[in-house]
Amino acid sequence: MTQLLGDATINELEKGLQGSLVRPGDDEYEEARHIWNGAIDKHPAMVVRAAGTADVVRTVRFAASEGLPVAVRGGAHSVAGFSTCDGGIVVDLSAMRTVEVDAKARRAVAGGGTKWAGFDAATQIHGLATTGGLVSSTGLGGFTLGGGIGHLVRAHGLACDNLLGAVVVTADGSVVRASADDDAELYWGLRGGGGNFGVVTSLELALHPVGPTVLGGLVFFAGEDAAKVVAGWRDYVRDAPDELSSLVVLTTAPPAPFLPVEWYFKKVAAVAVCWAGDPAEGMEVVQPLRTLGTVVADLVGPLPYVELQQLLDGLWTPGSANYFTSAFIESVPDDAVATFVDFHRRSADLPVQAELHLHHLGGAMARVPSNATPFTDRTSPYIVNCIARTPDVHDLPPQREWAQAAREAMARYGAGRTYVNFTGEAGDDNVRAAYPPDTYRRLQQLKNRCDPSNLFRFNQNVTPSVTS
Repeated sequence: MTQLLGDATINELEKGLQGSLVRPGDDEYEEARHIWNGAIDKHPAMVVRAAGTADVVRTVRFAASEGLPVAVRGGAHSVAGFSTCDGGIVVDLSAMRTVEVDAKARRAVAGGGTKWAGFDAATQIHGLATTGGLVSSTGLGGFTLGGGIGHLVRAHGLACDNLLGAVVVTADGSVVRASADDDAELYWGLRGGGGNFGVVTSLELALHPVGPTVLGGLVFFAGEDAAKVVAGWRDYVRDAPDELSSLVVLTTAPPAPFLPVEWYFKKVAAVAVCWAGDPAEGMEVVQPLRTLGTVVADLVGPLPYVELQQLLDGLWTPGSANYFTSAFIESVPDDAVATFVDFHRRSADLPVQAELHLHHLGGAMARVPSNATPFTDRTSPYIVNCIARTPDVHDLPPQREWAQAAREAMARYGAGRTYVNFTGEAGDDNVRAAYPPDTYRRLQQLKNRCDPSNLFRFNQNVTPSVTS
């Protein structure tokens, strides 16, 4: 592709950049083309490592003039592989990670390449936070634009609910600000619309008093108690206060130092909790979740919020092949518990990481009107995420089939709606399963205005109704 463009054309782009450009044949190309998900093996025509918004503008205008699609890379965690592409241009924002905190106003402005580890470190100096990813190497941009479910979701809503504004480079190279007062329709679309409308070079997020110490962590239970754990968790969280966010994880115990050696490679059930209020007050509330079965390891207690945010990082390092698929759930009756546990019982053992997550939603997230953002599943009390992860990409297909089957079985307890951030593959069917028809049409009208040629198509893409 670079030969088709001509070196002179590419050199002209490169000369105007404050950042750098990596092309096939360069020493850095192999590193630059790879992303977090090892199942994705794409060869972009070039990777532009943008130093700032001006570099993004220049690159987008170049891509549009040359007829090349654009993939946007923030944290590079897109499970479906949208952080890269074949034959197009990757706009890599990883150098744009400055975080400016206004503690008095309780808001922060972060560059489009910021990851949650850096954001949390900057905001926790002031005892402030917003809903972030469960793995701290996840990028703010994609996480927030798709919705954003994390440890503070019930206390402070989705990440997209906390988006106050954004700077966006649209398909014609224009730089626009989206907020409640500036292009309110684009602002609406950015809060759960999946990054379909341009390159977000900075995000302004609301902050809340959290930490620096919170009550949180994981309790691991024996796998044979999984049904009892899931049912007990379900019954208890039904009336939980907003300060408590939690999820159940059915998995195989890794050989980790926080688990007894005799439990390595055995099936376990875990409950992850975060109490967003005063840690001392939360101990009594959280206690029943620590006694749901035979305890293998209890890691719940007061800990720094940044440590809670990084608790799972070691299990989700880059390079392995990953697949996620999800469904919003309206209820978890006993037969759903039995189904959930049966898929866990039949899941592969390590080194395959086959996990079933069941998140408790509601709280602050549910109080946002359904038409306020494209993220419309405000009333579903649960979401299930079915995960397959293999060290070798060739081993992924049967595990992906397991995850898909688990998702289909659990989706019977909901309306069939999916979550774009927990979707491991592209496709129009997946996008339409994520948004109700009226929401999809509104997103499409916004796409028609901001990106009529579908330059930004490497996302859960709402295609324009008429391409120009």
